[in-house]
Amino acid sequence: MPGFLVNEPWWTAWCGLAWALAVAVATWAVSIARRDASLADRVWSLMIAGAGVVYAVRFSRSGVPAGAWAAVTVAAAWAARLGGFITLRNWGEGEDRRYRAMRERHGDRFGAKSLYLVFGLQAALAWVVSAPLFAAAAFPRPADPWLAAPGLVLAVFGMLFEAAADAQMARFRRESAGRDGVMDRGLWRYSRHPNYFGEACVWWGLWLAALGIAGAAAAWSVVSPLLMTFLLLRVSGVALLEEELPSRRPAYRAYQRRTSAFFPRPPRGGGEA
Repeated sequence: MPGFLVNEPWWTAWCGLAWALAVAVATWAVSIARRDASLADRVWSLMIAGAGVVYAVRFSRSGVPAGAWAAVTVAAAWAARLGGFITLRNWGEGEDRRYRAMRERHGDRFGAKSLYLVFGLQAALAWVVSAPLFAAAAFPRPADPWLAAPGLVLAVFGMLFEAAADAQMARFRRESAGRDGVMDRGLWRYSRHPNYFGEACVWWGLWLAALGIAGAAAAWSVVSPLLMTFLLLRVSGVALLEEELPSRRPAYRAYQRRTSAFFPRPPRGGGEA
């Protein structure tokens, strides 16, 4: 292994990966006993924010700027809110249908294979997403408030926007249990996936904050919001739901025609959603 990859600050980066893998393996062990690979979703945000805490603590010996601690704090608040929400939402519901489909495809071997197909993969992705938190702690310079402050504001806005969207959807599900209606009120009037839009804002905001704290040394960490946006739009978020929801909820097709998929905007035609 090249020498620079085992020296500070890169050794600390590997510690962040070790954290994510430790959480993944521990959760995988519980998932084997419970036959529920969707437990991975409950700890995804913990892997990311926990890595950020590791970076800040390890670099604290040489001094971590207030902006970096602020970024880690925002990430920790985002993780606690999202992890708690997913846990409560899925409590007692059993394994998510996505993972049940994977279990059917792989048969009896899925338990062992889920260690790398689900948990290991999520740990690796979480490590990449944590990149702005690493950059902000590892390469501090005098902060540029014109980037750091707006970045943190955007991240907090995204977290609150996502939380509001999740709360609105949770209320809708309670009130319309057993019915085939479509949620088209509140933030969902302006975007079919406002929760995912909010989550993307969190990571674009934290990247901007890292740029303000570390300057050009943090530019490479744009891989984090790019990866998160790609996952939200093309992998486990918008694309997946847009494929399955019309078949489960016929009214969803009309909702698609009038409502933006991701970026919030007024409904097409300006009529009632």
